[in-house]
Formats: sequence, structure tokens, C-alpha cells
Amino acid sequence: MPRPLSDGSLRSLARALDLSTATVSNVFNRPERVGAATLARVLAEAERIGYAGPDPAARQLRRGRADAIGLVLTDALPFAFEDHAAVGFLAGVAQACEETGRSLVMLPSGSGSGPGRAAGALALGGGSVSALGGVPALGSVAIDGVIVYSVGDREPVLAAAQARRIPIVVVDQPHADPAWDWVGIDDRAVGVAVGEHLAQLGHRRVGVVAPRLSRARRNGPVSSGEVPDYAVLRARVEGLRAGLAVHGAAAEIAIEERTISGEQAGAAGFAALMARHPTLTAVFCLSDELALGALARAAELGIEVPGRVSIVGVDDIERAAAAGLTTIEQPLQAKGAVAGRLLMARIDERLAGGRPGPAQARMLPTTLHVRTTTAPPV
Repeated sequence: MPRPLSDGSLRSLARALDLSTATVSNVFNRPERVGAATLARVLAEAERIGYAGPDPAARQLRRGRADAIGLVLTDALPFAFEDHAAVGFLAGVAQACEETGRSLVMLPSGSGSGPGRAAGALALGGGSVSALGGVPALGSVAIDGVIVYSVGDREPVLAAAQARRIPIVVVDQPHADPAWDWVGIDDRAVGVAVGEHLAQLGHRRVGVVAPRLSRARRNGPVSSGEVPDYAVLRARVEGLRAGLAVHGAAAEIAIEERTISGEQAGAAGFAALMARHPTLTAVFCLSDELALGALARAAELGIEVPGRVSIVGVDDIERAAAAGLTTIEQPLQAKGAVAGRLLMARIDERLAGGRPGPAQARMLPTTLHVRTTTAPPV
């Protein structure tokens, strides 16, 4: 097994072979600059003493760069691979990393983590996987910048990122701020588009199935005066009210909250919402995952869609069109790529010693796709 690596080991190897440290360093870092005989001699001696080469982490620190970026996720790590919207976003970030040869370190925000619930970090690109805590890890992991993906207004992870004094790009939420670059969509406009569509069809009693509205993990109805911690959800509900009001629909909206944004949660949230408010004629699910679960539960309960109730989602994930789901499309992969490229540009600007410009806000387009899950109420 190779022993721990250091530049001291490299110097010792150079002395033992009566070579310069630059020559030995080239063997491991730029072998094309070394003759075949010298290359073979150095590698043979290194294998004999169990030396695998200079420590790449130490080399990066000396250069003042880690060649890696951090990605702070909304929730625990499985979220990135179970939520289809997050998967699309992650693909875009990975694309930006590949374009610049940087690695990606994923960290959970720790939202809703209770005592004894350990968060983890996953490092991609260098072939390494490490177990690190969420917010503490952000203070110690070697990264040149960080993307914060959809966290609450008062998440401590944002303060931890700012304390590092590295470039920050926030995606979705919190909303744009002079303290960071921002990439997202107009979530209030999303709600307005859905509200106007439903109101034009004649719907006047509308409910909402929402993912977690605060750091607390809970399932159940939301009181009318409650203000969500998450800017995206807050803006979508406000927009829905405004869109309905344009056509004279009632401003009061029944909201059912679920801990996660998955199909099972959507099914449970829809059933609970309809049980509490049986006169609803339309339900706006704040993600396609929730909406697909609602469609499945409606079929199980014998509730005709869209005859008895119309259902709308957000995201336009791949399975939405096949299900005939009326939904708002947002460019998920493009959002990740734009955020990644913006962060890379900020990092390169900093490494070049340039003066950072003002924070940028990149608003991406959305489109309402009307399909078969919405129709006038019967």
C-alpha cells in the first residue's frame, strides 16, 4: 500500500536517484517531458519504496485553487437522484463541470435534519466519495465556488458560504440579492399563468399540494396566514391567487403541505386535500412529482380527471407529457448549465485577479403546456 504522499517524499526520491526534484515531479505530472529510461528508473524506485506521487490536494492548495465546485442541495443526498427535476438540474451542472475540467462536490443543506441524522457529501470527478456533514463540510471542503440549490430564506448554509468568501450562485431560492449571483425562473408568473388558466376554464374553488414550506418536517393543512420560508413556493401561491383574481375567482386557497416532493407525497396530499375540501374543482401541485402522485390517487379513488377535478403541475419532467399532465415547463438542465457556467466565470475572474462585477440575475423562460388533465368543471 503506498504510504501518505508529500513533497518531502518527492525530494527524498530525487536525492536517492541523484536527480532534480523538477525531473521527478515531471515523471508524475508531465511524463512526456522525461526520457523513457529516466521515467522507468523513477517509477521503479517509487514502486519499491511505496511512493505514489505528489499529493494532488496539497498541490492545488499551493496553486490557490481546488479545481472543484460545491453544490448545496435542498435536502439529503438521495434527493438529487430521486427527484426528476433535481436530476435534470444536476445534469446541467455536470455538463458545465465537464466543459472546464472541474470536479463537483455535492452537499446537503441539512434542512430538517433532526438530532442524530447525519448528512453526507459526495465528491464526483476525482473518483472519491467522502462522508461529511452539510454546513460544517462547507467550511472545510476544498472548493473554489459554490452553487446553492433551492434553500430557505434563513438557511445557515448561505451564511457559511458567504463566510468562505468564494463565488456563490444561488439557484431558485432565496431570490436575487446583491450578495450573490442568481439563476431561476419567475415563480410568481408561474402561479399567475396557472391561476388564469384555471379561472378561464371556470374554476373558482382551487387547492394546492405543496412540498415542505419551512425547515420543519410536517404533513398537513396550512393555515391561511402562514408565510412559507421558501421563496419559490411563496411566489407560486401568491401568483396563483393573483391569476385567479383576474377572472374574479376566490382568493382563499386551501393548501396541503407534504414533507417531500414525491409521487407518494402527492398521492397522500391530494387525498387529504380532497377529504378536507370536497368541493374543490382544481388542484395545483407545485411539482410534477406531486401532480403525478395526485393523478394516481385520483384514479384509485374513482375521482375523474379532469371531469370531477383538474390537476396542474410544474416542471414538465419527461413523464408529464405521457400522463397528459397540464404543467408549466421550466428548462431544468439549462438552469444547471447556466448556473455552472456563471460560477466558473466568477471563479476564473477571481483567479485572474480581476475586480468582480455586480451580482447577476439570470431569469429563464417558462411555458404553460395545456394537456388533458384540465377542463371546465362539471
